[in-house]
Amino acid sequence: MTKRFSLKVFSLMAISFMLVACGSTSIKRVDTNEEVAVSDRWNDTDSRLVSEEMMADMLTFPWFREFQFSNSGRPTVIIQTIRNKSHEHIPVDTFINDIKRSLLRAGKVDFVVSGAEREDLRAERTDQELNAAAGTAAAFGEEQGAGFALSGSINSIVDSDGDKRVTFYQVDLKLIDMQTNREVWNGQKKLKKVAEKSFF
Repeated sequence: MTKRFSLKVFSLMAISFMLVACGSTSIKRVDTNEEVAVSDRWNDTDSRLVSEEMMADMLTFPWFREFQFSNSGRPTVIIQTIRNKSHEHIPVDTFINDIKRSLLRAGKVDFVVSGAEREDLRAERTDQELNAAAGTAAAFGEEQGAGFALSGSINSIVDSDGDKRVTFYQVDLKLIDMQTNREVWNGQKKLKKVAEKSFF
């Protein structure tokens, strides 16, 4: 075996080893409450923490005490639209579900469904009216009305200069009294993330 041939074989083996090493992926399971920040983008931890903090703030405003003083039971909320106006794709449904879980866990607010989900339920009641056994069908005209409507938006600003990028998020939510159109709560949460060049 010539020296040149041996060198070529060694070089090919070294390149193959490097390609295999670079192509391998290490996976490990982590606790779902642990933040794993691989970029400066909005993530599941942001969604959970923002929803929990904003809903806790919402329940400290006077509207909630006034409702409890004047009514029995819990206030009923419908979520209208929370718009993603940020520079990136944010799964708004995940954020909405975090909001619902936060309030339902506290046991202080009831939710009613809206939009397509509500229409699906009405179609199911129609089907039950025709096909379900007597006395087992869900009745029409028994839906619980919403007393309050929650809506808002997620906005962002990105500023970068050389090796550093700063991403700013602002979540604005408001709660409207459905009967009076009064804005009874206005909440705001700001996040700022700094990413160094290795994140870009």
